[in-house]
Amino acid sequence: MTKESQRPAAYREPQQARSAATLARVLRAAEEIASTSGLEEMTIAGVAERAGVSVGTIYRRFEDKEQLITALSERMLERREDYVAEQLRTAGPSLRGVMDAYAHALLQSFADSSSLFPELLRARGTRSLDRGARTITELHRLLLEASAPYTSEIRRSQPSQALDTAARAILGACFHNSVRPDAVTGETDRRRYADELSDMAIAYLLTPDRRRSADT
Repeated sequence: MTKESQRPAAYREPQQARSAATLARVLRAAEEIASTSGLEEMTIAGVAERAGVSVGTIYRRFEDKEQLITALSERMLERREDYVAEQLRTAGPSLRGVMDAYAHALLQSFADSSSLFPELLRARGTRSLDRGARTITELHRLLLEASAPYTSEIRRSQPSQALDTAARAILGACFHNSVRPDAVTGETDRRRYADELSDMAIAYLLTPDRRRSADT
């Protein structure tokens, strides 16, 4: 069996505004049920009842529960990309402003349905990796784009590589927080933690690397 054949078939995208609104309602209902009861307890019938649609309406869009879970994962990843992009567009005009916006946006996006996101990744296994990798690539691109006017502030010998390292560190910390049993919760604590992540990234970006220090 090829790698391509192991992937679930894509669900049918809506072509009309009314269908798109119905799909959004179905996915919102699925997320609400999965967030409160878990994916195992989520059923097509339960989602239909919560969304106020017929079971047949859902099956006309999705072949089975796995396809619905795939669509739910897509929705959550796209929402993260859109939210981070929006926050970076309004970042302060400096490297620190960009890193602050990035850290706060990522931490907030993981706080959104934080208990559900790791479960979605586990449920889909390796099939989620390609889509997750695309999101990581997009988040990296957004950071590089927002940081471009301020790369002269970076004191590492390879600014682009340093930004990649900082982005990975913040992303990893935010994901790790979402799966910890003692995760940072509450708006005040999340803001403090995001500030600390940003401070850590800025301290790294503004510190000359060892090779450069040795050469000077």
